[in-house]
Amino acid sequence: MTAVLDTAPPPPRPGALPPLRLGALTVDPAVVLAPMAGITGPAFRTLCREFGAGLYVCEMITTRALVERNEKTLRMVRATTEEHDAFSVQLYGTDPATVGRAVEMLVDECVAGTRPAHVDLNFGCPVPKVTRKGGGSALPWRRRLFADIVAAAVRAARDVPVTVKTRIGIDPEHHTYLDAGRIAADAGAAAITLHGRTADQLYSGTADWSYISRLVEAVDIPVLGNGDVWEADDALRMVAETGCAGVVVGRGCLGRPWLFGDLAAAFAGSAQRALPTFGEVAAVMHRHATLLADEHGEAHGCADFRKHVAWYTKGFSVGSEVRRALAMVSSLDELAGLLARVEDQPYPTAVLGAPRGRTSSPRPVALPEGWLDDRDDPRPPAGAELEVSGG
Repeated sequence: MTAVLDTAPPPPRPGALPPLRLGALTVDPAVVLAPMAGITGPAFRTLCREFGAGLYVCEMITTRALVERNEKTLRMVRATTEEHDAFSVQLYGTDPATVGRAVEMLVDECVAGTRPAHVDLNFGCPVPKVTRKGGGSALPWRRRLFADIVAAAVRAARDVPVTVKTRIGIDPEHHTYLDAGRIAADAGAAAITLHGRTADQLYSGTADWSYISRLVEAVDIPVLGNGDVWEADDALRMVAETGCAGVVVGRGCLGRPWLFGDLAAAFAGSAQRALPTFGEVAAVMHRHATLLADEHGEAHGCADFRKHVAWYTKGFSVGSEVRRALAMVSSLDELAGLLARVEDQPYPTAVLGAPRGRTSSPRPVALPEGWLDDRDDPRPPAGAELEVSGG
């Protein structure tokens, strides 16, 4: 069974958005797959690339684990054959020296199997195990430390473009995005991505794109918008409302890798959008599981695929028995047999534009003791990278 969904757009009208330029790298269309833990490994990146468009970033890589040559991390950072011209890595780090060394390993030693075309720095992660150590979306509050990390990465990367991803701030009283944008630009970053939420919002509520507009006005490097891009028309609206140079898509593509075909069409000026039948979705599901099986072995690959089942089947009439069996699938033949039991049906348009993936309630951000006291303290937070080492 192979992916047969036809997303080829008709001849485009004049482009709705020009290509994104990141140093010598051209991203056309200006669409980036956001790193998602446990999701954006080689299989999912390959599948998204097959539907076409933009830049596809691997799962977040911990710089300490990379420098220590952690075996799991070295596997995670390997490029596929198809990615050799545009492999993109996102790094998490809190110590300038360690971040610089990690970038050197990627650029000079090619530990990913190829020299990356792009390096992104994560300053947007809001999860407590990261922020309580001063990392992720907590770190830009310490302006000097943030500047030192970005500068170290840019120096080590040389001609490879370095970008930064961040959030509005820690909470409504502690915004960081404007300082982060200006500092990143001064340090030589090629672009900055802004998720339109504060860290205390996690993934709750609605992303506020007005902050993306303000950042566009404040810096002279490209700003990419992130947050609540569920459909291609959301991306068009984000660009129109904010003036951003491109979009970064995360949860919106879960169970819908063909969204990248829609985005490519939209930014080429085409109104074509994919509404695959269940039979076409089933072919994509089997292709996804096959890629995972090729990567991890059939048993492990099928087990890893299980988390994607609910996203792919959202809104379809599948039946509780088949749905339960799909969530416990253990072989490709079993998957094919179960999918064949589901009657073909039109795409459930009721789910279009609806949130996908993780949701959460707002909660106070866990921070190191005294973290908010001195914004110009340049010292790395103690133990922050060791806390999340191993990938």
